[in-house]
Amino acid sequence: QADISQDEKVKPGSYPGVVCCCRKKCLLLNDVILIIATLHTGLSRTAKSFEMILVGRFLEGIGAGRTSHYSLSV
Repeated sequence: QADISQDEKVKPGSYPGVVCCCRKKCLLLNDVILIIATLHTGLSRTAKSFEMILVGRFLEGIGAGRTSHYSLSV
């Protein structure tokens, strides 16, 4: 495991690297993924494209899977 200072508390099941440096950036990236997914799903009717719904749902699944790992360690 990575070296962690005594000030930072690592909760069970969390990754020390995420606690140290990357939590905020990962959550912001996840927000961008979810915004893109929402736009794909919402604009699919305007574009009359069923494939946009599939892409949007796929990206929503990725965003939902990433969110749970980081929110549990807060």
